[in-house]
Amino acid sequence: MKTRVKIRKGDTVEVIAGREQDKGRRGEVIRVLPKENRVVVQGINVRKKHQRQVQSQGRTLTPGIIEFEAPFHLSNVLLVCPKCGKPARVGVHRDEDGSPHRVCKNCGKQVD
Repeated sequence: MKTRVKIRKGDTVEVIAGREQDKGRRGEVIRVLPKENRVVVQGINVRKKHQRQVQSQGRTLTPGIIEFEAPFHLSNVLLVCPKCGKPARVGVHRDEDGSPHRVCKNCGKQVD
C-alpha cells in the first residue's frame, strides 16, 4: 500500500511531540521516509553513534563519535504555513484542471 505524505523535503516543520528539548522547535525537512511514515528534520532529534574504524572496499571509515539526525514520526510534526507562519494541518484540494495542491487548514491559503 502506497502512503501519501503531505510533508515534503524542504518544508519547515514544528515538533509538537517527543523529547522535551525538541518540542516547539522548528527545522527544515532533510529527508522523507514515506514507507515508514517518518521524516528527518535538520538539527532536531540529534543522536550520537560510536563509530569503529572499518575498512571496506578500499575505503576507511573514520572512528569516533558521530552525531546524526534520527527520523521522527510524521504525527509528531506539523507543517509551518509560509503565509501565516503558524503550525497547521495540511489538506489537499484540486483545481479545475484536476491538479492537486496542498492547503493550510488555518488560513486556507495554498502552501505549494
